[in-house]
Amino acid sequence: MFWQKNKKARTYLDIAAGVSGNPSSPHEEGRRAKQMLEDARTDIARLVEVQSDDVIFTSGATEANALAILGVLKKGDHAFYLPSAHASIVENMKLASERGVEVGALPIKDGRVDCKKLKELLRPQTKLVAMDAVCGETGIIWNTREVKQTIGADVLLHVDASQAPLTEKMSRAHFDADMMVLDASKVGEVRGIGALIAHRTIPLTPLYRGGGQERGLRPGSEAPELAREFARALRSAALAREKFRASALPLRACLIEAVKKIPNIFFNESRTQAPNILNISLLGRDTDYLVALLDEAGFMVSTRSACETDSWTGSRAVLALTGDAEKARATLRISWGPDIRPNELAKFARELVKAAAFSAGGGSASGGIDNGSQG
Repeated sequence: MFWQKNKKARTYLDIAAGVSGNPSSPHEEGRRAKQMLEDARTDIARLVEVQSDDVIFTSGATEANALAILGVLKKGDHAFYLPSAHASIVENMKLASERGVEVGALPIKDGRVDCKKLKELLRPQTKLVAMDAVCGETGIIWNTREVKQTIGADVLLHVDASQAPLTEKMSRAHFDADMMVLDASKVGEVRGIGALIAHRTIPLTPLYRGGGQERGLRPGSEAPELAREFARALRSAALAREKFRASALPLRACLIEAVKKIPNIFFNESRTQAPNILNISLLGRDTDYLVALLDEAGFMVSTRSACETDSWTGSRAVLALTGDAEKARATLRISWGPDIRPNELAKFARELVKAAAFSAGGGSASGGIDNGSQG
């Protein structure tokens, strides 16, 4: 779509859709779009305390993780990944394995990466360790800095920090990461854009070829409007982070106190937790059914990552954390944002207690979980 430069009024469709020029075009509208894109890049770079050139825009965290993993690893390399990490890390490590890279899971002990064991497992061929900063399912804040100290300067540490900005400082140095990923959908209402933070000195190979956009690593026309909203959302998260942490911590404690009366409830957590995420296992209950009951009551929760809702084996993250398949098949993931009010969370707790009692009384859910034949 285009319009004449001197035309006084653009079409309604152009204005409503927020259409701007192509940032790669030399005309006035293209230059405006380019300025919008680069302003957003600069804003994000300042927030994560890197140079503007380090920010590579992608379609989201999945593409950014793929670029970090497949763009670095080559046949004959060795790499580690966190088995509880997002599917885009785990599945791209599997893809790297199919291409001749030897991959292994990071050892976990007591809700932390076991760095003593990791040190023993390192090889001369080890090139990359990929993990998340905050587990999206359990809320565990992983020991990324300790991992980097263990692997040293010669091994790259890639950190998916998508879940971090609402409650954690989002700078690359904070996680001691060589590469880092952020996603707009985790901090605001914008979807379809993310970023890989990687210095130009890190050798990356593009996943596909096309134009020279984003340092030639992510060919295709950029989305300046999405980039602008992404930067705004990250800035808002940074400004509200400490206030949200302070309010979320007591709310989480109250929620635990309110639901711990439920029989056979287990809290899947570690010593270091995001204050706005709570993951529980309710043994003997069909948690997919509980999700439906809570949805009818007006509350949205999940049993596992939205990217893995078709899985019949339950939560991969909880299985990696606990080693308990029964707990992994009976999980609920509860999270909330800065707009939540204490009375709303209290109401949710009452509805969860009621729904758990109802599902236990039905009798059909227990057999579905125990024999693995949900549905």
